Amino acid sequence: MKRRIAREKAFQTLFQVEVSGTDPNEAMEHVLEGEQGDPFLSELVTGTIEKKEELDAFLSGYLENWSLARVANVERVVLRMAAYEIREMDEIPANVTLNEAIEIAKVFGGEAAGKFVNGVLGKIKA
Repeated sequence: MKRRIAREKAFQTLFQVEVSGTDPNEAMEHVLEGEQGDPFLSELVTGTIEKKEELDAFLSGYLENWSLARVANVERVVLRMAAYEIREMDEIPANVTLNEAIEIAKVFGGEAAGKFVNGVLGKIKA
């Protein structure tokens, strides 16, 4: 599975967990629709869930005049996932993570979501 697709599947899984409280394994199974997962996808999902509180605290420092609770679900999930990747997956260049996160935000949340994610992650990368 290409990393772009793995990121999209990870986003969809994490979104289901965030919005409906679905069990992460069930959500991943549903998103994969019978396809085989891969280690990158699994790490992104489990790592983001395991470090959720730490990631939220980290991201809160980059939100000006916003609390993470006020951020829309799509943007919040994308930001957490990207923050996990930036902080924990050193082998992936931050620029790649930033670009992929922006694209996922645009696909699932629209142009404004992409701009918001770009603004927050741009501060982290700087």
